[in-house]
Amino acid sequence: MSTARLNDRLTRQQPLVLGLFRIVLGLLFTSEGAATVFGLLDRPASPVGDWPFWYAGVIELVTGALVLVGAATRGAAFTGSGIMAFAYFTEHQPDGLFPLQNGGLSPALFCWGFLLLVFFGPGALSLSGRGGRGPGGARGVVLRGRRGREDQVLERVGGEEEGHHHDR
Repeated sequence: MSTARLNDRLTRQQPLVLGLFRIVLGLLFTSEGAATVFGLLDRPASPVGDWPFWYAGVIELVTGALVLVGAATRGAAFTGSGIMAFAYFTEHQPDGLFPLQNGGLSPALFCWGFLLLVFFGPGALSLSGRGGRGPGGARGVVLRGRRGREDQVLERVGGEEEGHHHDR
């Protein structure tokens, strides 16, 4: 298989892989919040109102669940990215510059993973996708591909633009 054909096949799977990335990231973040708020997974619950830990746990629980199901993904991901940046710089960075030195690997990875979703959207398998149709059920605009062998469909899905490639 040629490199160009492999690239085309991988490119067609981007929305699905991005959706799976979003689901896993949301599940992991939701579990962090649930562990903090409810004391699950062998972690003691943070006392209600304990600043900043209990509040961070609630935000993690809510934003993680929104990201997991793909509802309001960009806003939730922006909030999750911001809270993880805050956690990294206030709780971890004073103990060393690099995440491996200061125990801040999880907040750093969550921060950058959520930032990716802010810019790329939810991908496939999201509630905001509503079965791949945009507002009013419109399928989108079809544009001729560069090589003339494929069309690119740009859809407006739940207020977020997504590109999909379709072979003829």
